[in-house]
Amino acid sequence: MSEHAVIGRPRDASIDAAALRVAAEHLGRHGFEAMSLAAVAAEAGTTRQALYRRWPTKADLAVAAIAALPDASPQPLTGDHEADLRAELAAFRRGVTRPGGVSLVGAMLQDGADPELRERYRALVVEPRRARLRAIVRAAVADGALARDTDVELVVASCTGSFYALALAGRVPGRDWPRRAARHVFAGAGPGDR
Repeated sequence: MSEHAVIGRPRDASIDAAALRVAAEHLGRHGFEAMSLAAVAAEAGTTRQALYRRWPTKADLAVAAIAALPDASPQPLTGDHEADLRAELAAFRRGVTRPGGVSLVGAMLQDGADPELRERYRALVVEPRRARLRAIVRAAVADGALARDTDVELVVASCTGSFYALALAGRVPGRDWPRRAARHVFAGAGPGDR
């Protein structure tokens, strides 16, 4: 008896693209908790089973949809460190305020969130942004625009953390937040008389 490789239908990339696009739209309209896989599948022109083969859970699909959204970053660094920080923070703000952004962040912070999924979210979404912010702050330190003893991790955390703190207080930062946050960093951690 000869052995034959079992070959199924090839995976249809158009289903992936449609499902990710529709999932992102649903996240924005309904939030993570109310996003329905059945509705995403129907609007994407596929089945729930096809979604489950690609993304075993709703959270897997949500992370993939957020990670697949186009982002203007990373921008090449210009050497104007404050402008570079403003641009990166503006991209961060767009990412968090785009459809489903804040609700997905909330889902990842819940005690019941799957630890492996949380790590994937960090690796795909959070860490690339933090790496870009660290690069900007380190370049500013190296060029003397920020003090030599600047705590890079604390500056990065305070930038993104200020957004979340304001949002939790009921004041989602407006379009001027990137400028204000960057100005705060360079005024507070500038070289001064240290």
